[in-house]
Amino acid sequence: MESNALEGKVALVTGGARGLGAAIARSLAAAGAQVVVTDVDEDAGRAVAAPLDGLFVRHDVTNEADWAEAVKRTLEAFGALDVVVNNAGIETAALMIDCELDDFRRVLSVNADGCFLGTKWAMRTMRPGGAAGRGGAVINLSSVAGLVGVVGLGAYCAAKGAVRLLTKSAAMESARLGYGVRVNSIHPAIIKTDMGVAVVNSLVDLGLAADADAAEALMQQMHPMGYGRPQDVAEAVRYLAAGSGRWVNGAELVLDGGLTAG
Repeated sequence: MESNALEGKVALVTGGARGLGAAIARSLAAAGAQVVVTDVDEDAGRAVAAPLDGLFVRHDVTNEADWAEAVKRTLEAFGALDVVVNNAGIETAALMIDCELDDFRRVLSVNADGCFLGTKWAMRTMRPGGAAGRGGAVINLSSVAGLVGVVGLGAYCAAKGAVRLLTKSAAMESARLGYGVRVNSIHPAIIKTDMGVAVVNSLVDLGLAADADAAEALMQQMHPMGYGRPQDVAEAVRYLAAGSGRWVNGAELVLDGGLTAG
């Protein structure tokens, strides 16, 4: 993809302080976008935004007032909003019989509620007559756990499944109402970030693998092409954000090296 594919565009990335979010923010900036990094981790978020000449906004994605403020500050700083990447997410590993309701609700809140609010504010801002008003792209980070069941990740599966169909509904609505906002979801398998490593380690904690070596061997067996890299996800986001993906709407882009193909 051209290095200037997003020249003149403004992108907001939630959960941008580390892991996938940081890689996505850097990739969008490398393609020419002005980037707004949002997160609850202020120090790490500022450290990502600063070398990109970007803006950092402290932002709890479950709080609608924080969304209003993040959009307001984006428009004040850059005068536009063209891309929103709903990346912020958490997970909890627990067998269904042991999962606490509060933990389940927290996972749903950050992953699903946060994505809903981000999609809502993006469409409201980007649609004709909105504060930005020139259309754009929303990219929602789901997971292969939003496509197939995963033992020990029931709450995460529920949340990411919600993200998948929320995305499709928003994509249809935007197209039918002429908003000019494309809404798509990305479904990665295990990526070697802190969260990905925690999933592997949880197999031992849940009694699904005898030890760390067995857990690692199981994960390697499930991923025919090996683990993904943060950059693999970042490049997919960059494609969906750019004009080359102009006819892609309501799609679910699976990034799993073949895990769910069989």
